[in-house]
Amino acid sequence: MGDTIMSIIVYINWDDEAKVYIALCDEIGLALESDSYDELINRAKDAIPELLELNHIQGCSNICFLTAERRVDCA
Repeated sequence: MGDTIMSIIVYINWDDEAKVYIALCDEIGLALESDSYDELINRAKDAIPELLELNHIQGCSNICFLTAERRVDCA
């Protein structure tokens, strides 16, 4: 039997007022912040499996997440 892969989207925002990156995923209840993008990604890699376990989401041997930046531009 092959490995089961789960994919989720983690939205990354930059909070200019607080000067931090924010990672959000409503699907699993992820909400993290960091002043470094790379640190935020590493924290998400650690937190996602824990959140899946807490939410009783099982059967995934591989977890992939896509980061998507939410931007608001004004003209």
